[in-house]
Amino acid sequence: MGKVKFGIVVFPGSNCDHDAQYVAGDMMGQDARFIWHKESSLGDIDVVILPGGFAYGDYLRCGAIARFSPIMKDVVTFARKGGTVLGICNGFQVLTEAGLLPGALLRNSSLRFVCKYVNIRVENCTTRFTSACSKGEVLEIPVAHGDGNYFADNDTVRRLVDNNQVIFKYCTREGDVTESSNPNGSLMNIAGIMNESGNVLGLMPHPERAADPLLGHTDGRKIFDSIVQGFTGIERTTETISMERR
Repeated sequence: MGKVKFGIVVFPGSNCDHDAQYVAGDMMGQDARFIWHKESSLGDIDVVILPGGFAYGDYLRCGAIARFSPIMKDVVTFARKGGTVLGICNGFQVLTEAGLLPGALLRNSSLRFVCKYVNIRVENCTTRFTSACSKGEVLEIPVAHGDGNYFADNDTVRRLVDNNQVIFKYCTREGDVTESSNPNGSLMNIAGIMNESGNVLGLMPHPERAADPLLGHTDGRKIFDSIVQGFTGIERTTETISMERR
């Protein structure tokens, strides 16, 4: 297969769209194009990214207005046909509003905006988003949100756990899931979940902000690597990584 085709949806207020395009396109050498929210079709793409930011100013409720953008109709269709969809931060919020992921993102328990590096533990490494990781691996990735407190009813949480749909949990550097390592009060320290079919992932941390070696953090790159590997079957070798850092 040739290059993986990424489509990054841009809403009014998105501010991490260029970060995602830079990682997928410039850094990884894949095809990555922007898709304006008023477009009605995604076109010929393999992966949809709903980026972080403040879509429509987060008015009414985070992601609530973006969910009704014209492009979202095709995003929902794409997802329900098995297409790969990654929602980051605000994108995660949009996915819950669109019904593509269960639960909701509430105000941080501190009622304060949180912007810092956190540690997240990989709970499931057999997905198309985490195949480049190992189970229990701890990734250091930044968060930047005011509404990242994941909540769902007991039955929904039970299903997520039973089906291995909880993909990331906030943890300590050593991998311990503790109250103090939870930056927002998220239920069960949940940082990211996927749908039952395994093709839609939402997470609050920003992997696109921890992918460039020049920034000193590259753990987020593993999520993008996992997606690309799923299409190409090509894994990054130690030699490849060394060349990227030159």
